[in-house]
Amino acid sequence: MKSERQSFVAVSIAVAVCIIMSVSAAAIASDTEQVVQITAKRFEYTPKDITVKKGVPVVLEFRSLDRLHGFDCPGLGIRSDIPPQQVTKLRFVPQKAGTFPFHCDNFCGSGHEGMTGTITVTE
Repeated sequence: MKSERQSFVAVSIAVAVCIIMSVSAAAIASDTEQVVQITAKRFEYTPKDITVKKGVPVVLEFRSLDRLHGFDCPGLGIRSDIPPQQVTKLRFVPQKAGTFPFHCDNFCGSGHEGMTGTITVTE
């Protein structure tokens, strides 16, 4: 009987430790995400030059002020539509260093071709 109770206590403690470690790891991960807020409007992104670190999770938070825009960064393999008047989140982890151009890929009128920017990934 005493052995069963000791086993139960040991298992309970192990489960509690696992839960605490999981919650702590999730909290640490969310604290280390780099969040970048980006505004899209005809015919620009603000900011248009973004710097992030290789291996660090990034959340791009887009807000369109006027119409449907798009975000396409082929070099990093990320893309999203940006509907007006709502926040659109795009999560990624940069795996390679370099400078990667991005652009709007939803035609938004004359001047659309200038709606560009860069993401620089540092080591």
